[in-house]
Amino acid sequence: MNYVHCSIEKETATIRLNRPHAMNALNMEMMQELSCCLKEVSRDDDVNIVVMTGEGPVFSAGGDIKEMMSAMDEAQFHTVMDTITDIALYFYSMPKLTIAAIHGAAAGLGLSIALAADFVLCETDSKLAMNFIGIGLIPDGGGHFMLERRLGAVKAKKVIWDGKVISGAEAAEMGLVDRSVSPDAVQQEVAYLLKELQQKPIQAMIKTKKIMADLHRPQLLKTLELEKQGQQKMRESTDHQEGVRAFLEKRKPVFNQQ
Repeated sequence: MNYVHCSIEKETATIRLNRPHAMNALNMEMMQELSCCLKEVSRDDDVNIVVMTGEGPVFSAGGDIKEMMSAMDEAQFHTVMDTITDIALYFYSMPKLTIAAIHGAAAGLGLSIALAADFVLCETDSKLAMNFIGIGLIPDGGGHFMLERRLGAVKAKKVIWDGKVISGAEAAEMGLVDRSVSPDAVQQEVAYLLKELQQKPIQAMIKTKKIMADLHRPQLLKTLELEKQGQQKMRESTDHQEGVRAFLEKRKPVFNQQ
């Protein structure tokens, strides 16, 4: 794989997003690789814990904006959204304990994916943003579902509508992530957490996770389908086109509610 690397040591698999020159922005090839990787790891009976992290300065800047600008027909759009659905479902419901280790930044789709983990760790100075609103889109990758389960509906809506950057320290305080640690210490915190988990009855923990995931799977599936329908409509809006142009031109967008 070019953009996703996976290594397994004893019972722990580490998945690394590996497109550092683009801040691990998720293009189609990278998403397909990530979907395949998650599927393979999910089926590996020798793996009990999965850690997801990113190479380079950030965890993930989200979806690849330049690819969004390319002419994408309806079939290509559905392929992209179906792949995003697979990623969200695999990472959220796999019969493993999952850890997302955020450093630098996690934005948009990158943050949606991270929030699907059982344990979300970040550094106090990490920058987290559900920033779809800035380009006239809505969260995907199950972002609505992930935010609601962590924050509740009222706070989730405000995070989505504001689209503001949240520091790792703020994210921990509001319950968006589980732990925030000092800068450059997230991998050390992952090691501490792995030691904690290895002293517990992991199979019992995984069984509880599976029950919870099975209970909430219909809601996640419904959310992903609604996001797919909504995103298609938003992509056709002039506000989205203006948002992307403004992003690329590094200026404030002027939306006209269309």
